[in-house]
Parts: sequence; structure tokens; C-alpha cells
Amino acid sequence: MTSSKTARRPHHWRRDLIELAALFTAVAVADAIANLIGHQPDGPYLLMASAVALVATATFHTWWARRHSNAPPPEEPGRSDPAPGEATGSIDGSGAGETVLWRMRTTVRDAPGSLAALCLVLARFRIDILTLQTHPLAEGTVDEFLLRAPASLPAQELTRQISAAGGTATWIERADAHDLVDTPTRVLSLATRTALDAAELPLALRQLLGRCTIHSLPAVSITGRPTGESAPVEGVLEETVMRLRDPSGGVISVERPYLPFTPTEFARARALVELDARLGPRVPRSEDILTLPEGNEITVRRADRSDLAAARAMHDRCSPGTLGLRYHGPVGDADRYLDHLLSPRFGRTLAVQTASGKLVALGHLLWDGDETEVALLVEDDWQRRGIGSELLGRLVQLAEEAGCDSVYAVTQSRNTGMVAAMRALELPLDYQIEEGTLVITARLTRATDKRTARPSGRTAEPSAPAERARR
Repeated sequence: MTSSKTARRPHHWRRDLIELAALFTAVAVADAIANLIGHQPDGPYLLMASAVALVATATFHTWWARRHSNAPPPEEPGRSDPAPGEATGSIDGSGAGETVLWRMRTTVRDAPGSLAALCLVLARFRIDILTLQTHPLAEGTVDEFLLRAPASLPAQELTRQISAAGGTATWIERADAHDLVDTPTRVLSLATRTALDAAELPLALRQLLGRCTIHSLPAVSITGRPTGESAPVEGVLEETVMRLRDPSGGVISVERPYLPFTPTEFARARALVELDARLGPRVPRSEDILTLPEGNEITVRRADRSDLAAARAMHDRCSPGTLGLRYHGPVGDADRYLDHLLSPRFGRTLAVQTASGKLVALGHLLWDGDETEVALLVEDDWQRRGIGSELLGRLVQLAEEAGCDSVYAVTQSRNTGMVAAMRALELPLDYQIEEGTLVITARLTRATDKRTARPSGRTAEPSAPAERARR
């Protein structure tokens, strides 16, 4: 778990001085002996032989001491100093090699020595344990590791060795440098984000629990009918699904089919939801004042349900054609969507208002399970002034900050304004069209110096455009 670092030690002159003093002492002793045996018949020869032996012994001792006092400690086979975020090593210790980060989970018996057996296997393959979490179960314990392992070690082989050491239901996936943050720090950071913005709760749950699908299921549908969605105050945990009571009404459903949730994870998720419930509705209040090309000033800010009346007034000023392009359905149903769209539980909304305070445009970033939708509505008199492009660019930036891989927009093929705004993002775009409904998907990038295309890793179903159009 640690790497040996080598450094030359300073020359110790005090040690040499002591050795010389010892040498002179030995010479004095030898001289005393010489005085005793010098008058013997073979005395001179014995003195000469003793002097030669003494000098040779002292010289050899000094050479040996200096060589080994300055020698670096022996380096562990197959080890070298790692750079931040990576290390080097090899399975057999024959040489240095690249390493990768793995996140691994396995279930062991709750008995002394069970964890030690796993650690012995990891040590045998030169695998560093960076972090370790334990999730107690009714029977057994789930141990979660963050590992730095040789890149040449296949995941299948590691899984096989862990199973041989007593681990069951072993799951492993690649990790990255962001996973090096310890769990208490990560949980506190997510709690802070949730406390500042109610729209962060679904995102915080996803980052807390890993790759999972989160749905906010309202208690009342858009048409005003009860949906029957409810959950007890303490929530429900069912293997790969947890259902938590949404403080704003309804249920927050979290699904992770590839890995069952543990009671520890369920308790952490429930604590985040309880924090959100205690703080109540909240949205960060920040405003940006922009000047349009013709000189008019507009303010772009976050919006929530407190803007419902102003949003309805804007709907009344919009033409049926504009509302039809936005909602893809009967214009009379437009008002029913507003309460849903302005709820921070389902995403983030940006509003544009004039200097007089009138709301003239809305931009929505909506959480849709594993995907993210962007939608725009600009009042007729304020179209073709760059407001839609400004809103769309800001929504995409919010999506990137939230860790989204892509965003999609549902519109009509004749909505040239929305198509132009999506193309102006200068991102890789995918187009799907079905029965006049156009779905444009933009793949987001997170490069710091330049934008590079990165596939989202998801494939839309053929019926997706029609299903999204009904939202």
C-alpha cells in the first residue's frame, strides 16, 4: 500500500572520527604488548606481523562501513515511485508496468480472517488497497475496495482469485482519479450541493450510489389525476430498487439492476432525502444581465414554482404556433406542464425577463432517467434575437457540470430556430425523425483545452421520439 523511496544518506564524519580513535587505542594497546614481548628472541618478527594484521583489519573495516552506511535500502521487486493517481508494478515482480484503478465489491463471511484472506490475495498480485468500506449485512459483510492493480492483470483473473479466497457475488469495474476522494468527504460534498439547490438531489443520489437510474414519480399527474405513487416515510429497499418519499410529493425511485443496494447505501440516500425535506424549496438566486444586439437589457436567472404566475402570463401572450412547437400537443394543455417543468425535482429552469420584470423566455434542463432533455420557449415578440441560443448554451453548460454525457431536444422538423441553435453548439449531433417529430442529441465533452467528441454510450430506441414528444 506504500512505495519505497530511495535517497542517499549524508556522510557521517563523526563515525569516522570514532573509528580512528578506536584505531589509535588499538595501536596503544599493541605498543604496550610490544614492550612486553619486544625483548623476546622472536619479538621483532611478532611485532611486524601484528602491525600488518592490525592495519589490514582496520582498512577493511573502514571500507566496509563506508560502503554499507551510504548504500540505499534494497528496493522491493517490481516497485517504483508512482506519479500522482497512478503507480507501476507487475504481477510477477519481473519489472515495472502500468497500473489501473478498479472498484471492487465482494461479500464475505462475517468471521475473523475473512478480510485477511482477501488482502493476502491482493498482496500476492502486487495490488494496492487505496480505500476500503464495509457494508454489514444480516449474514456476512460486503467489502468495497478501491484498488490500484497492474494493467496486465485481467479482471476475470482477479475475480476468480477473490472467489477462491471466499468472496462471493464479486463485482468489479474500472474507476478513475475522481474515486480517490474518501467516502466521508464525498458525502459531505453531496450534502452541501443538495443544501444549496433542491435540483441537485437526483444528481447527488446518482453520484452517491454510482451508475443507477433515478425517476421522480409525482403523486399527481400533469392532468391532475392521482398516480398512486407513494412510499412510507422510512422508504423501501428491495434488492436492486429503493423507493424514497419525495418531500415535494410522490416517490423517488432508484434502480441499479447490476448490483444490489446495501442497507448502508440505503441509509445514506435516505439521509440526503431527509436533508432536502428539512430545508424545503430553494433555488440559488443568481442573475446575469445581458445586452441584446439592439440595445435592450435582459436578465437570465434560475426559476422555480414561484414564477408560475409570470410563466402562465407569458403563455397567454404566445401564439398557438409557438406553443405547438414547444409542447407537440394541444395548446390548451400547455399550462398543465408548467407546474411540473418549474419543479426543481425534475430539473433546472432558466428564465429571461426584461428590464420591466416581464418574463419572455424559459429554458428547461429536465432529468429523464439516464438521459437529459433540453427545451426552450421564447415569446413571439422576442424571437430571432439570440435569446434561445443564449439559454441553450447555458443549459448545456449546466448539463456538463452535472456530469451528463449528452442532452437531447424534441422538436418539429420545421422548427428551424431550434435546429439552428443546436447546431450552433458546435457539438457532435445525432438526428432521429419519426412522423414529423425530430430528436436531436448532442454529445457533450469535458475537455479543458479543446472540445473532442465522446460517444454517449447509449442508443435510443426507435420509439423514443414519439414517447418523448408526449411529455
